[in-house]
Amino acid sequence: MSAPVVTAPAASRSRRPGWRNPRLLLGLALVAGSIVLGARVVASADDTVPVWAATTTLPAGAVVQADDVQRRDVRFPDGDTAAAYVSAGEALPEGTRVEREVAAGDLLPRSAVATGAVEPLVEVPLSVAADDLPRTVRQGSVVDVWVAAGPEGGDGEPAVRVLEGVEVVEVPGGDADGLAPQQTRQVILGLPDDRTDELGDALGRLADGRVVVARTG
Repeated sequence: MSAPVVTAPAASRSRRPGWRNPRLLLGLALVAGSIVLGARVVASADDTVPVWAATTTLPAGAVVQADDVQRRDVRFPDGDTAAAYVSAGEALPEGTRVEREVAAGDLLPRSAVATGAVEPLVEVPLSVAADDLPRTVRQGSVVDVWVAAGPEGGDGEPAVRVLEGVEVVEVPGGDADGLAPQQTRQVILGLPDDRTDELGDALGRLADGRVVVARTG
């Protein structure tokens, strides 16, 4: 009697996972999601607009100098909001001035700046006792000039306003902090051509008494 023939089982071969394999599909989805998320993060990081911001308070009428502003990259909610501020993509035109006060640190609004020809002014220098010139008076301020009676006489006489609504062109050295207190300070006023006829009477009165400058704007 012959021995029975034993047939060996067929060898099984490992198969490479096909593209329909759930694990492979999940891995591809995770990789694709990471790429999209990373692209969005990079895009949002660059989604800023360069605009000018004031480094110091700019009073109304002040001419903006290069060191008065600095570039700031800001992310705005939409293009219309961004367009409301002065772009820092290029330098400000020479002679740019602000028509209303812009506080230090604020972005520079387009509605607050103006360029172009400025009305010519006749500059009038005044020497004022430090106590009679508010420290808040600076370039672009609007002031009234009064003359009060001097210390030698005129007791009880009311002060007289000799100039009204005059723009301050400059306060030389007004921001300097010296070791000794300033006794007098100079202020330069700008008078339009059509008001120069007020100068004769005003200067005559200014020589006779105590000059007081009152800021009105």
